[in-house]
Amino acid sequence: MWLSRADQAKTTFWICGGSWRQPTFADVHCHCLPRFDDGPADNAQALALCQALVADHTGTVLATPHQLGRFDGRYDGRRVRLAVEHLNGLLAEAGLPLTVLAGADVRLDERIGELLYMDEILTVADGGRYLLLELPDEVFVDPGILLSQLGEMGIRAIISHPERHVFLAQNPGYVRRWLEYQPCLQITAGSLLGDFGVLAQRAAWVFLKECLPVLVATDAHDTGRRAPRMTAAYTRLMQHLGRPMADVLCVENPRRLLAGDDLLTLDENMVRKEVNR
Repeated sequence: MWLSRADQAKTTFWICGGSWRQPTFADVHCHCLPRFDDGPADNAQALALCQALVADHTGTVLATPHQLGRFDGRYDGRRVRLAVEHLNGLLAEAGLPLTVLAGADVRLDERIGELLYMDEILTVADGGRYLLLELPDEVFVDPGILLSQLGEMGIRAIISHPERHVFLAQNPGYVRRWLEYQPCLQITAGSLLGDFGVLAQRAAWVFLKECLPVLVATDAHDTGRRAPRMTAAYTRLMQHLGRPMADVLCVENPRRLLAGDDLLTLDENMVRKEVNR
């Protein structure tokens, strides 16, 4: 769904109730579950990360522990759901106004269709419409065949942090090969700010010009080097693209993703003009 200039104004008005205010974010990529993958080591660290999310104006977070790859077989759907329930209980006891939903950062694997059927891996918010898909770091593997298979299942992929994959960062136009499958590109908030180096930062801004849906998430792991940075990224996007586009990338598309709704695609000509100014 394309977002015209008129639609941008309407979207901003709707999100902000007619006047701007600090938005509350939904973070759709976060490693916040205690004792899972490379996220918090214990409950205390998980609560500290959740406190940082709240301080960063996040009201809902999608827990996305790594599934498959080097974590293959360790965290099935049932275990993730139980951990999410446990963390929500801890948040309620601590009085932190944050809701955690179940999801996963799923490594590219030819078995994904079968594993979804077996409830070994999770879709976004257990909704069955979107799947957060992580490409291997070591080598580039084109996910086109899997994107097609997921499409036949009624599932669209969210490609996690493509700007941090060296091949895609160096060849950002490659994603146009997947246009018929309409995957969404999930850009890391810190990448827009230079936290992952110049190559990732440049690629992050270039991907905003592509004719695919894009959204921003933190991919936070801790309260240190991988802390939540959504507010800072949102502010930078407002400075470069204007508030309506920043709202779509950081507020509206994440909300739509969690709800299982269609995502908005920015008018790439307008984005290109603003980014290249």
